[in-house]
Amino acid sequence: MSDPAAEIATLIERSRKAQAQIANYTQEQVDELITAMVYAVAREDRAEEIAKFTVEETQLGNYDGKYLKIHRKTRATLLDIIDDKSVGVIEELPERNIVKIAKPIGVIGALSPSTNPEATPVIKGIAAVKGRNSIIVAPHPRAKLTNKLICDYMREALELCGAPADLVLYIETPSLDLTNQLMAQCDRILATGGGPMVTAAYSSGTPALGVGVGNACITVDDTANLDEAAEKIRISKTLDLAASCSSDNSVLLFESIYDEMLAKLVAEGGYVLNEAEKAKLQATIWHDGHLNTAIVAQSVYKIAGMAGIDLPEGREFLIIPETGAGPEYPFSGEKLSVTMALYKVKDIHEAIEMTNAIQAYQGEGHSCGIYSYSDDNIMEFAHQTRTSRVMVNQPQSASNSGNLWNGMRQTFSLGCGSWGGNSTNNNITWRDLINETWVSKPLAKSKEIPSDEELFGSVMAKFK
Repeated sequence: MSDPAAEIATLIERSRKAQAQIANYTQEQVDELITAMVYAVAREDRAEEIAKFTVEETQLGNYDGKYLKIHRKTRATLLDIIDDKSVGVIEELPERNIVKIAKPIGVIGALSPSTNPEATPVIKGIAAVKGRNSIIVAPHPRAKLTNKLICDYMREALELCGAPADLVLYIETPSLDLTNQLMAQCDRILATGGGPMVTAAYSSGTPALGVGVGNACITVDDTANLDEAAEKIRISKTLDLAASCSSDNSVLLFESIYDEMLAKLVAEGGYVLNEAEKAKLQATIWHDGHLNTAIVAQSVYKIAGMAGIDLPEGREFLIIPETGAGPEYPFSGEKLSVTMALYKVKDIHEAIEMTNAIQAYQGEGHSCGIYSYSDDNIMEFAHQTRTSRVMVNQPQSASNSGNLWNGMRQTFSLGCGSWGGNSTNNNITWRDLINETWVSKPLAKSKEIPSDEELFGSVMAKFK
């Protein structure tokens, strides 16, 4: 029997030696490494190979979605960080006479899920190396060969640039014991995966950056461009067969546009279930209160076939009319499949109330979206929902982790703040994977504490 602690200790030792060799790299050297790492997997021939291989191994998602992630998302992530200064002085605050200096953390232990195994190791890998760290990837067992293929390509790229290949290492035959040992022995954990694994990361004793449960809720109000909204909801709902936790799990329509918008969703490939079909689907998606993993990121026809539902041709996703939220309304939860709960709401206030109720059940702190051209509605929605991200007039699953059409930081690790039991709300990137030294010099003029009358003002009268 192998010793998991000793096996990981050997990987950690190799990783530390590699990290020490780039600890004093210049910005130019660091940026060359991450550029090569992305090119090694994102170039046309490799992207096609990886996309096909990922679908064959995991049996999750589809080729088009995997190809987009490895060919386009990795490029977009490189573009997003390549001009960032991550070596030396990275920020100056002249009004406080403070400068901040970036320092590497060391060895990053990264968890990679089965649903996004094609781009996650790359995006986490370049975030780590951008901060002059090394990384060890613990893949989901269902994607271990995909992970090996991708990491080996990145290792080759590092060597071609004269850097140690061991800046990128991985657990070749993953197990729970090995992953737990990695989390215990590395310097910082970057955890993307199921709830139990993220919880384990936070319980490991090692500083961890984790993500919360996704369950994106989308509102369409009476100022929206309904054609635009319907098309973008379809794009988001069906991307990689809804492998992403950012897929549109619930869509809330203002009652004034409900019938018209529903017709447009059907025209985009939606199929509305009746009550009998809803009962069949519910029994298929959940077994004993738990999500049936056999339906995750599968085609609409496979899911319908499993449920005994006869679908007409040309359907891409299922629409389930729903009225409530919570355990007694399971379709209000995360489904990781091309199935969408549909709600009718009176106005923005009811939309906010229902969104918060849905996400109090699952997905609080993660993401919401709104299709609207009313700034009042948009800002009311943003102020009153317990969420880290509000995507406005954008396909949620392709946007909240960053895309070329918005300014969100590119990542596949979405912090959910205290709402989701996370330490950060951030779109996690390299800046979360460094230590910062603050250099403080005296101010040109010291601050002075004002008189009590100026400092405490009108509250003083309350104490008399």
